[in-house]
Amino acid sequence: MRIDVLTLFPGMFPGYLNESILKKAQELGQLEVHLHNIRDYARGKHRVTDEPPFGGGGGMVLKADVLFAAVEAVLGWAADGKEQEGAGDREGAPPLILLSPQGRPFTQRVAQELAQHPRLLLICGRYEGVDERVRQHLATDEISIGDYVLTGGELAALVIIDAVTRLLPGVLGAEGAAETDSHASGLLEGPHYTKPADFRGWQVPAVLRSGHAAQIARWRRQESLRRTWQRRPDLLLTAPLTEEDRWFLAQLAAEAGEE
Repeated sequence: MRIDVLTLFPGMFPGYLNESILKKAQELGQLEVHLHNIRDYARGKHRVTDEPPFGGGGGMVLKADVLFAAVEAVLGWAADGKEQEGAGDREGAPPLILLSPQGRPFTQRVAQELAQHPRLLLICGRYEGVDERVRQHLATDEISIGDYVLTGGELAALVIIDAVTRLLPGVLGAEGAAETDSHASGLLEGPHYTKPADFRGWQVPAVLRSGHAAQIARWRRQESLRRTWQRRPDLLLTAPLTEEDRWFLAQLAAEAGEE
């Protein structure tokens, strides 16, 4: 997968991209991240990328002409002076994602959706936002990583890159590892333990030391359900549940009612 990132601050990325799983993914050839400084596509001596908004108000707005020029250059499109006529819809274009607090919420399901594409382009907003014509005629998607406001889209871009990269083949090493993460199955992940088996009198559950694969799998599923029921019951409304899952949840509810 290739991910292009348009940002005013490319220096924010290398420290994170060159460590751990993301570094491994790039070494395996599963991931390419190309950073593009938006300022390089601004015109004039001072390369201005933002201007005050029409109508007044606080903050600065990233200019449409600069962002269109950046995307067109990165994707090899010829500027035709008619960007407003749907430049974001050109045939064969990758998803052009504007990172914005106004976008659709980023979830594991969205990460799985994006991981199916061979290429993504992420546009990092800054300041007061971007010219509305970028939303209307360039970006094909808008994504938010949460209901809060950040200084810019750079952290959001790293979050998306990380979440999507984990889903690429071979990146995590162990086959199926990504499928057991929290939210991958619609549920929170259950507890994990490692050595020592006895730490300050706190014991690892006996079932995990039994070597009985079926019992361990059943215990892990039930603990995943228990944790989701306790911490994020809203997820149970959409998670795919078996009859055995529903029976176990009914038992949890009955136990809670007795307390």
